Amino acid sequence: MNNLNRFLETLDSYQVTDGKTFDLEHFSPDDDGGLGLDKEHGKALLAAVKTRLQELQELLYANQTRSLLIVLQGMDTAGKDGTIKHVMSGVNPQGVSVTSFKQPGPSELLHGFLWRIHLAAPQAGRIVVFNRSHYEDVLVTRVHPELLENEHLPGETNTPAFWQGRYSDIRHLEHYLSRQGTVVLKFFLHISREEQRKRLLARLDIPDKRWKFSTADLREREFWNEYKSAYQDAIAGTAREHAPWTIVPANQKWYARLVVIGTIIRALHNLNQTMPDPSPEITRQLDNYRDSLLNEETPPKNKKKS
Repeated sequence: MNNLNRFLETLDSYQVTDGKTFDLEHFSPDDDGGLGLDKEHGKALLAAVKTRLQELQELLYANQTRSLLIVLQGMDTAGKDGTIKHVMSGVNPQGVSVTSFKQPGPSELLHGFLWRIHLAAPQAGRIVVFNRSHYEDVLVTRVHPELLENEHLPGETNTPAFWQGRYSDIRHLEHYLSRQGTVVLKFFLHISREEQRKRLLARLDIPDKRWKFSTADLREREFWNEYKSAYQDAIAGTAREHAPWTIVPANQKWYARLVVIGTIIRALHNLNQTMPDPSPEITRQLDNYRDSLLNEETPPKNKKKS
């Protein structure tokens, strides 16, 4: 069995479709699938699967019946931006867009927390990547519940019932999208606290990387355990067959990118799409146009002046 087939078989071990049995402690950020791959082998495999992704994206775009929503979540420095850059490079940009959800503004805060998410969902034939997403509203607000004061919410907030209600809302939205033809894939880029420390130091040591920091970023590492608990509850509360989570071992960036693109390819492959045939009327028009081009007289070449 070649490396690609062996790798694709490992993906099941990272997928969570039933939150009742989920425990983040059972997933290692250093996992490499036991394949014995190194970085160079991984790069070669990534190049091979990128070609397959291009083919599957073309089928998705041509059929205009299904769409793909990719949700990327992770702690600071987990590699969301790099994953988008490497995984989606080479695909037709006409059929792909990336939405980065920042802190909601005044108008967005006057709507429900899923309002802007639904507006950004992919139309048929397209791939949309959420760099952060609706899950920020059960992660950041869970760790910093004082932010809920800005959301114009009735009743009591920051209670177990409140958070269960939000998980239920998310499940219903994702189920709705799935029934409308959207394949929903959610990825948690799982890094260790020590790996985050190394990546933060690397950024701080490179002047050109310091622009990535905000004063808020410098504080968030202090809430590592709180975020880990929030992710545990959010994934457990929203993992379903129609909207699975993939826990991506992300301490090695090349392997994380391989897991993400492999999961995407497998999901698109399972759609069993083929190139659509044009209608008989369109086929006749195309055949007639082809005949007219074949029979078109070629103008004589201009003779060169002596």
